[in-house]
Amino acid sequence: MPRFRRTALAAALTIVTAALSTAVALPSPATAALPTAAVALGDSFISGEGAGAYTPVVDVNGVAQGFPGWTAPNNNAYFCHRSANASLNQANLPGIQNRFNLACSGGQPRDIATASAAREKGRTVAAQLDQLRAVAQTQDIDLVLIGLGSNNSSFTFGSVAEKCANRFIADAWTGWWEFWAYLNGPVEQKPCSDADLATAAQLSAATAETTAAVRQILTTLDQVDADGQHRVVFQDYTNPLPLELNPAFHEEDGRDDTRDKFRELGAERYAAGCPIHRASLAPGHRFSQGLGGIVKSTRDTLAAEFPSADLVYLNVQRAFDGARLCEQTSSPTGALATPIRLQDGATGTFVTSLAGKDKIAIQRIANTCVSYFQTCQESWHPNATGHQVLGQCLAGAATTAARAVACVRAGNGTISVS
Repeated sequence: MPRFRRTALAAALTIVTAALSTAVALPSPATAALPTAAVALGDSFISGEGAGAYTPVVDVNGVAQGFPGWTAPNNNAYFCHRSANASLNQANLPGIQNRFNLACSGGQPRDIATASAAREKGRTVAAQLDQLRAVAQTQDIDLVLIGLGSNNSSFTFGSVAEKCANRFIADAWTGWWEFWAYLNGPVEQKPCSDADLATAAQLSAATAETTAAVRQILTTLDQVDADGQHRVVFQDYTNPLPLELNPAFHEEDGRDDTRDKFRELGAERYAAGCPIHRASLAPGHRFSQGLGGIVKSTRDTLAAEFPSADLVYLNVQRAFDGARLCEQTSSPTGALATPIRLQDGATGTFVTSLAGKDKIAIQRIANTCVSYFQTCQESWHPNATGHQVLGQCLAGAATTAARAVACVRAGNGTISVS
């Protein structure tokens, strides 16, 4: 065929093709919409620690770990304690089809981008960002719940709770000179002060650490979310104990907690779930407020850096008002938090009463928590009913037009988010 004829034919075909595409819009391949999902990231207050009904957790090797037994290493992935009763699963979230709990009890900011197995006492699970990316491959992420900051390089909630409870137990049953009674040396017997819980410098360092980790979350969400539309809820922390114990728990057998040895009172408070000095309560609440400051500061800083992001601060510090441990005489019945509960050896049977036990028994029981932390790690966390309340808080934060809301429990038990 002569060259000019080939050129003319090509030109004619181009014109015809253009005309056809103009006259008839050729259909593009159909793309199925991904199901919508809510995802939880962070630590024990999000994973569902204390709420029971814990589900198997896939470890860093891709193996689903069910309950490994009470004497198993505490770094086992199962002890992330992801609960079917966690607030994410109890919240009413219209439009959300699937829910994924990626939080891990004991989780720290560094666990967001790095597998926690890489640090001391970290659990053998993949980095939470890697787990998030895996979810995003099959889900359109519309809601993300983050609870982060109570554990960090400076302090952890578990160590703070253990310190203050142990001081009370030691004060109640042993003399100040009986240092031999405890693993790892002497235990202080005075109430916890603000400095014992977290200093201003530690709170500042924790804020910087948490902010850096959440910045990585937001950056990753922008990269992997199918439609780029997602709300991120920053939940802070609620204190399981009241500002003041019910008067029924102030003294027993004519002894209060300001003198040396007060076993009956110690047993009474332990049974009620609150083995704590009254003088430790106010510092404990200031510590909780400090944790709230970490979360709010993180949200505010990142809102400025990500001006188009949908970021909401959820303050839950008053969500358990009137139903904290030892706030009512019926405690722990009716409380929204789990009591301090120990085991006498890694037996799976919780000791509910310390009445009549001598200091040797107390030593043995207290040391079980040191040797097998999983036997006591549920202590002082929201229980299943508490997570139901936190689910109501989350539901309010998921739909609010405000950038910051407080979830408050009224005297009659109703929950408001405003």
